[in-house]
Amino acid sequence: QVQLVESGGGLVQPGGSLRLSCAASGRTFSTYAVGWFRQAPGKEREFVAAISRSGGGTDSADSVKGRFTISRDNAKNTAYLQMNSLKPEDTAVYYCAAGRFYSVRTAEYAYWGQGTQVTVSS
Repeated sequence: QVQLVESGGGLVQPGGSLRLSCAASGRTFSTYAVGWFRQAPGKEREFVAAISRSGGGTDSADSVKGRFTISRDNAKNTAYLQMNSLKPEDTAVYYCAAGRFYSVRTAEYAYWGQGTQVTVSS
């Protein structure tokens, strides 16, 4: 079992950057793939990016390709989401999740953090 805690959210102007962190408890973090998802008010939770257990494989949604980068440091039990060139439509609660295999589907992830708010506004 793993517990996840996100941090790094906040208010940023359009075009700005934020780096989200997902800190995991336990010594088995490297055995889980990690995904980032987001949910805006009134909308379904959607896939943002995912990374394999070793970090050798990544995937991201078309809407964030070229702007967001997912990474992980297994020695620090932490995954990251670097978000650049932020747009108002990126405003949402961002969640990290852990699962056995990296996937775009929320159902593939057994463990979820509590979320961190990202607001992009001038």
